[in-house]
Amino acid sequence: MQQHRFDFLVDGTPEEVWEVMWRQTRAGIDTERFKIQILHQGDAEGNGLVRHCQFPVPKYLLSRGRAQSWEWITEAERPLSWRYDAIGKPLWSRASGRTRLEGIGDGRCRVYFHEEYEAFNPIMRALLEKRVHDFISKGNDKLIEASLIRSLQKFRGTKGNSG
Repeated sequence: MQQHRFDFLVDGTPEEVWEVMWRQTRAGIDTERFKIQILHQGDAEGNGLVRHCQFPVPKYLLSRGRAQSWEWITEAERPLSWRYDAIGKPLWSRASGRTRLEGIGDGRCRVYFHEEYEAFNPIMRALLEKRVHDFISKGNDKLIEASLIRSLQKFRGTKGNSG
């Protein structure tokens, strides 16, 4: 089983970070590299949200460099944390991740992320699991952090102009 952890600090309260992240989570994404389609919005806090994701993987998996996963959000507790569980292919696998928001005062928040990833097949687990997970996770930390910072700046600018 592979594990990936990271955390970073942002200028925003847990409530603001939650609002920004959930706006993005519920909207879906459609870019050249990533596609996230929302299949079910879930409840007001996000519990039950279901999404279908498509993303790059190594070409040696013989899937034309593309993978997909079906993910659902559980244990969402506004504005503190949420968990997702997922099933993915190729390299049939499961993943589970948790995001936690911790207010540190002065309008700032630390965002913690922890993910576990495991291929179902023990042979594929031994041969490919770490390499595939490293490929999928590479750069995610900086991408998520930069996207959140940009979105928070936009959110705070909009919020300041609307009052």
